[in-house]
Amino acid sequence: MYKSILVPVALGGEGVGRGLMEKAKKLLSDGGKITLLHVMEEIPGYVAASIPREKLAARRTEALRKLESLASAARGVNVDTEVLSGNAPNNILDAAKECGADLIIIGSHSPGLQDYFIGSTAARVVRHAKCSVLVSR
Repeated sequence: MYKSILVPVALGGEGVGRGLMEKAKKLLSDGGKITLLHVMEEIPGYVAASIPREKLAARRTEALRKLESLASAARGVNVDTEVLSGNAPNNILDAAKECGADLIIIGSHSPGLQDYFIGSTAARVVRHAKCSVLVSR
């Protein structure tokens, strides 16, 4: 059992996030904590300059709302939520270190040709994590 589990989720489809949360709940020790994380890709500065700030803030607020919806399904479990911007693998690894995670549960997709050249987020997390990583398909 694990005391601190980091669950990074892509919020495109909540079904995957719910599955990851169920696995995290089963592996969590009594009194443990789950940290739900979503990393938003940074919008290039030249594009962000033409987007109203309210739209950018709304994007972050919507991501947080979706995370909190996932967290509320984990009744009786201590769940923190966090939304970050930037490079997903780096932010996931930094968040794991910051929250003292002893397990990262991350979803994966079937690799495409691009993944063989640049690597998927899950593959990068697996290669560089300082704690155990469970990759869920």
